Amino acid sequence: MAGITDAEFCMKLIPYGFDAVTLGGYNADEETSRAGRLIAQRGRPEFDFDSSELKSIVESEASRIKDSFDVLVSVNLRALDPEPIMEISSIEEVDIVEINAHCRQPEITSLGAGQAMLHDPDFLKDFTSEVVKGANAEVSVKIRGNVPGVDTADIAGMLDDLGVGYIHLDAMKPGEDRADLELVSEVSQSLRNAVMIGNNSVRDPESAAAMLAAGADAVSIARAAISGRIDFNLRELRFNPD
Repeated sequence: MAGITDAEFCMKLIPYGFDAVTLGGYNADEETSRAGRLIAQRGRPEFDFDSSELKSIVESEASRIKDSFDVLVSVNLRALDPEPIMEISSIEEVDIVEINAHCRQPEITSLGAGQAMLHDPDFLKDFTSEVVKGANAEVSVKIRGNVPGVDTADIAGMLDDLGVGYIHLDAMKPGEDRADLELVSEVSQSLRNAVMIGNNSVRDPESAAAMLAAGADAVSIARAAISGRIDFNLRELRFNPD
């Protein structure tokens, strides 16, 4: 993530102890592809993916990773239609398809995609339910925390009830350079089955341990690894819940 979407970036980081990597976010349908072209025009070229080419791109990128490493490959996808996400789930090398209810780019949210899905729980519920029923891979949903007017824990609990395998929480704390660990704890307590991945401000062993101590089952790292390296190995992280 963090504006980098390819296998090369993932493969640089896997040796630091990552058990799963995420390709994307990608635009999976025509509407989000058009929005991505508009975003690219203002200097964010990583959003410019033609949905008609997406399956071949993901097949190539996921295969590169799987040919060299034994890790889970997740694909983060922005869409208004569940069908393209289910199509990506049919790729043999894809273990997880991740519904993007997280992107806050206005060109995406104005469509009702990305973070805007959090403001329409009925749409998000129907969308996610269809993907869960039709996907050939595990389903994750990435959500942004502390969105005004959104009860993050309620959304997470609803997604958990639908049978998603993972809730990927960006525990953003507006105005502060740290994750909202209180929110991590609240969301964790709302889940019965889904694995919760804690994201935001994980940049060293201490912040990773704090995220786990707050209730996350796993952590994800993006911007802190944008150079293609981190300063510690996740497999050496020891978490003591006491």
